[in-house]
Amino acid sequence: QVQLVESGGGLVQAGGSLRLSCAASGRTFSLYATGWFRQAPGKEREFVSAINWSGDSLYYADSVKGRSTISRDNAKNTVYLQMNSLKPEDTAVYYCAANTKNYGMMYASLYDHWGQGTQVTVSS
Repeated sequence: QVQLVESGGGLVQAGGSLRLSCAASGRTFSLYATGWFRQAPGKEREFVSAINWSGDSLYYADSVKGRSTISRDNAKNTVYLQMNSLKPEDTAVYYCAANTKNYGMMYASLYDHWGQGTQVTVSS
């Protein structure tokens, strides 16, 4: 069983930066792709970014491409999402999730394990 805990969210002004972390338990986490999704009030959960198990394939939603960088440290069982030039529309609860299938990175339904989420609020 994999357990995921997100951290690093908070309140930031537009144009600022945050680094989200997703710490995982379980020795097999390094074998899984990991993704970040977000959900704003009244909206569907949407894909943000994903990274494959080895870290050499990266995926980004168009809305964050060029402003965000996903990375992982398998020795620490942690995945990071660095977000820069934040906008008010980035405000949401951000979730990390593990995908044991290692395909379909953009599809929430293919992820097997989810964290509890961390709030990101960007003020204008």
